Amino acid sequence: MKVTYFGTTTLLFDDGKDQILFDAHLTRPSIGKYVLGAKAYTDTALCDKLIRLHHMDRLRAVFISHTHHDHVMDAPYIAGQCGAKIYGSESAGNVARGGDIPEENIAVFQHGSCLEIGGYRITVLQSLHSKPTRFNDDLGKPITEPLIQPAGLREYKEGGSYDFLVEHGEQKILIRPSFNYIKGQLDGIHADVLFLGVGGLANAEPGMVKTFFSETVKKTEAGLVIPIHWDNFFSPLTRPIEGMPSFLEKTERVFYRLARYCEVNDVNFLIQYPRTSIEI
Repeated sequence: MKVTYFGTTTLLFDDGKDQILFDAHLTRPSIGKYVLGAKAYTDTALCDKLIRLHHMDRLRAVFISHTHHDHVMDAPYIAGQCGAKIYGSESAGNVARGGDIPEENIAVFQHGSCLEIGGYRITVLQSLHSKPTRFNDDLGKPITEPLIQPAGLREYKEGGSYDFLVEHGEQKILIRPSFNYIKGQLDGIHADVLFLGVGGLANAEPGMVKTFFSETVKKTEAGLVIPIHWDNFFSPLTRPIEGMPSFLEKTERVFYRLARYCEVNDVNFLIQYPRTSIEI
């Protein structure tokens, strides 16, 4: 299985026959646009380039973990270009509708939904977004109407958060996009590989970090942990990748905390650079 990481939580799975995209954020508007509430469009030229470069000609589905702009903004364009179906919450459905995706290519899921696409079996698990801040205090708020671009980045309300358990043959991969947990949610769920959202980990209390690791890495018994949502998603993918601005997060501390936990617990740890692919 080849997995290509595009930064934030955008992951492309490719088994050589079918491709599945989890989240869709390639445009990455500046932090100034976010703070000022400026409207933004999908960078269609960049999306087209990355679609060609990464051979996304067999894309069957786009799964959306939640509907903040850094997870869903480019989903309608990419799905439309590739003829793929968008799977997500009702809020994700309204983002898709605003991007002129036909109803037959929109599937609204819920906790426990189990979907089989090609050789993939994807189970949807209710999750929790990381704790609210002054920059994202809309947790649980839905997008109730079709969201048409250009749109203000804060118009992309959270709309509920989800994790994805991806099974392919004997392989099990869990995608946990946000730094949070629901106690006991992963009881009995095992994964070979865990893509773990770590945005917010650096500033969290030690007790929260300890429980988070216990409820994710330990519960799943993952053999390999790969952090996601650590890079500066306000900086374009056409520039050198950097961690989040230091006034928001200290990325080096994030990596240190997670790496030390994996070391002590004999778990493999890998940092994947955006716009690169690995075989798992």
